[in-house]
Amino acid sequence: MPITRRSLLKAGLTGAFGLALPVARLAGPISRMIEAGAVSSPDVARFEVPLPVPQAIEPSSREADTDYYTITQREARVEILPGYQTTIWGYEGSFPGPTIEARSGRKVVVQMRNELPVPTVTHLHGGVTPPESDGYPLDLTLPLGFDLGKLEPHVAHATRVRADRCIEGARTHVYPNQQRAAMLWYHDHRSDFTGPQVYKGLAGLYIIRDEIEDELELPSGEREVPLMIADRIFDEDGGLYYPSVDDSLLGQPGVLPNFADGVKGDVILVNGAPWPRLEVVGGLYRLRFLNASNARIYELALDPPPETGSSFVQIGSDGGLLERPLGHDRLRMSPAERFDVLVDFGAYQPGTEVTLRNLRGTGRTAEVMRFAVMRRASEDFSPPARLAPPEENAPRPEEAVRTRDFQFTGHLFGGVSTINLRPFDPDRIDARPKLGATEIWNLRADPEHPVHIHLAHFRVLSRDGGPPSPYDAGWKDTVLVPGGNVRVLLRFDGYRGRYVFHCHNLEHEDMMMMANFEVV
Repeated sequence: MPITRRSLLKAGLTGAFGLALPVARLAGPISRMIEAGAVSSPDVARFEVPLPVPQAIEPSSREADTDYYTITQREARVEILPGYQTTIWGYEGSFPGPTIEARSGRKVVVQMRNELPVPTVTHLHGGVTPPESDGYPLDLTLPLGFDLGKLEPHVAHATRVRADRCIEGARTHVYPNQQRAAMLWYHDHRSDFTGPQVYKGLAGLYIIRDEIEDELELPSGEREVPLMIADRIFDEDGGLYYPSVDDSLLGQPGVLPNFADGVKGDVILVNGAPWPRLEVVGGLYRLRFLNASNARIYELALDPPPETGSSFVQIGSDGGLLERPLGHDRLRMSPAERFDVLVDFGAYQPGTEVTLRNLRGTGRTAEVMRFAVMRRASEDFSPPARLAPPEENAPRPEEAVRTRDFQFTGHLFGGVSTINLRPFDPDRIDARPKLGATEIWNLRADPEHPVHIHLAHFRVLSRDGGPPSPYDAGWKDTVLVPGGNVRVLLRFDGYRGRYVFHCHNLEHEDMMMMANFEVV
């Protein structure tokens, strides 16, 4: 649909939403007024820091069918760049936060405590979760004694703070885990400020396992490696640089104009370490990739590639195992997507250095990490020919009871981003699917947006009338829409209630490229 003055007036994007960012808000240290691309982090050596692996947190207590956890969001000083101290906001004061290991069908209850100076929201990304525990962006957990009057009224969120939706100190989330084995992740989801709060470190892994996965005897232990990839900018003292309009994160949301298309850093972190190095044996590894960047899209490749076979054998996607392995020579990952792959380092001679490259990057961002093949494996795993069994009750396109169209458009007046030319309004419901119903959603983007849908996993049916891309296999909760049209098939199982869908370029999300749906 063409954008006209009439359609903008109808969408309510004139008036207050049409205002440019206040000039006074852009004042501050000269270092903050740098154009995108001119920001440069301190130079550090690459491929020297050992790859850290986030440790699994132990439950504080257990019952017959439930594991209980308490996690505290707090500020900490950590070493990310060698020789520098960086202040982060982290779950248990670490980045990434501790990994939660869960079993399909076994409930997890997490008490999330907030000891930060700002409100937070926690979303289990990829979780089939009741609405009260999903991390709706207005379900704020306030620091103890926090005065809501500190949140300066302004056009973007003045009508959004609801005292009756706020809880002081801690909020309890219940995750039933009635879903297949998969690697999910939990992260901050606060309305208007998801970008800076995730950037400061509020992200962690959540891994669900089940009997089907157990029976495959996939690489495990030290040969199952989660890889959370994220890019950041650091200032000359090693602090995280995020170009917020308001550094307090209590007033005007958004970023400086030159970063409106998303904050992309010049330091690539894997599990919180810059360009790390992992020593591997010459055998099969299970690498579980997550793109946890705010806005950067990666195209990963091995250098050198193996002489025979595919570099990556995909066994799983956002929503769990594929039915059959799928070979790739490269992997394209937009923000929030996950790829579960097997890599055979037995294809390399001991002593080989294998670099994981980013073919979409330039300069320092063209490299991600390095694997050093040390010796032959004493014992190895065999890649399975089949993975998850076929689903007898999987939704089919002919079962769809409704087709909906959603256009994702960014950078309108004042930097506002929209879905169907309307910015996020918590009081507006844009779709009311019925519980158990199957629908087709046509997702369109201008120009390029990773789209995440809460609650409902989906399959990609087509791209621009043609087949899905090689990266669309399996059950997804996030899909890159690089212009054009992507058709997805959803079934709304699980729970009734209100959820959101949005762009997972976090700067676009914060500038209101988000909408509600309610399962009825």
